[in-house]
Amino acid sequence: MTAGAPGREAADEERDFVKYTFYHLRPEWRRLPAEERRAGRTALAGVLEHPPAGAEVETYSLVGLKAGAEFLVWTVARSLEPISLLHARIAGTPLGGYLDVPYAYLGMGRVSEYVGPNALGGEGSSGRRRASGKPYLFVYPFTKKREWYGLPFEERRRVMGEHLRIGHRYPSVEIHTGYSFGIDDAEFILAFEADAPAQFLDLVHDLRPSEASRYTELETPIFSCVRMPPARLLELVEGLP
Repeated sequence: MTAGAPGREAADEERDFVKYTFYHLRPEWRRLPAEERRAGRTALAGVLEHPPAGAEVETYSLVGLKAGAEFLVWTVARSLEPISLLHARIAGTPLGGYLDVPYAYLGMGRVSEYVGPNALGGEGSSGRRRASGKPYLFVYPFTKKREWYGLPFEERRRVMGEHLRIGHRYPSVEIHTGYSFGIDDAEFILAFEADAPAQFLDLVHDLRPSEASRYTELETPIFSCVRMPPARLLELVEGLP
């Protein structure tokens, strides 16, 4: 329980795990014979297109957009086991032997203590997390300064009220908050789906002067991702335009 927040019973709250795994393809793969590479792409695409039962997968390209990572696998599941199994299957493909994981983030959905289950829908009113299929995704880990948790709960809720009102100016930007307390290194892993990069850039710009932003400790690295089906994604990662 967050310090100063009212008590909560989470046993009956439906929650999803979210996992963002960023992959880098070693250059040695691109030097292999074309037929071997084609078969490797097909095998990995099959794993991503047919994930284990209980897991939902979305794939995104970062080719040319971020140093050290070419694609993202975003997995949502009700338990950790399907996520673990999916990544074991990825590693077990021929192409998987040439993949490194420079970044990976794990989080869990939960009802926001500032919004609550009685909100009329929207992010924070549920512990479920599902992709909406928008073409762009922006992902980053987030940690607040410890001073934030020393504020009385009512004060934090007041500050977050301004933050939420600014976010509501951009209804087409969908946020997926993953809570990482105790299960990963950051406190949160945030992901925003948008129809255009400018929408998210303008939202972040408007949030900068907000009172809540003063309590930000960490919000990097930031990943700009383009939604793409696995087969086409792997062609781009390999350098096939």
